[in-house]
Amino acid sequence: MRNPYVDIFRAPGTKGFAAAAFVARLPIAMAPIGIVAMLSQTHGEYWLAGAVSATYALVNAFLSPQVSRLVDRRGQTAIAVPMTLVSVLAFATLIIAANRHWPASTLFGSALLAAAMPSIPALVRARWTEIFHDRPELNTAFAFESAADELVYVAGASLSVGLSAALFPEAGMVVSTFLLALGSAAFLLQRSTEPPVRPVEHGATGTAIRLRPVQIITFA
Repeated sequence: MRNPYVDIFRAPGTKGFAAAAFVARLPIAMAPIGIVAMLSQTHGEYWLAGAVSATYALVNAFLSPQVSRLVDRRGQTAIAVPMTLVSVLAFATLIIAANRHWPASTLFGSALLAAAMPSIPALVRARWTEIFHDRPELNTAFAFESAADELVYVAGASLSVGLSAALFPEAGMVVSTFLLALGSAAFLLQRSTEPPVRPVEHGATGTAIRLRPVQIITFA
């Protein structure tokens, strides 16, 4: 029986950007719990650890669609590169601030800036869409990405907490930040599969959440 997942990786460049994207998206699961594991040990206060982690998660949830919209209009490299750089530097500052016991305002400020991290799952799905537009292989590619997302959330969180508990409080966040930098660089350097920038259609200025089907799915 023919394996449809093998077929999608026959297209040039797919193996490379899929592998890089898997590494780059690990911080999505590692960072929130990694912040809690790090700050609860360095500061001994779970309320602070939870508050800083929640600040990062909530702001990222708000900013991620805005960053993705800019990516659609200006290209993945033009937007994702500076946003990733800001996020990596902010995570590094957060790690140092936790280790050096800098004021809580530094922790929250770093978390706010780190939330600029672009959505790697959105970027990689855009590449699959460009390659398999209006072809049945696109459904297979999206199914693969869904499985990869689930694996990331299970493995990433466990890895982050395990590192912090076994090595030192900042270990999970150090590895998470390193994987973000390494994976994003490997992904964005693969320019041959980057979707081209297309002009915004007239009247396409609204948001997807205003669409009734999207509202129903979101609520469900």
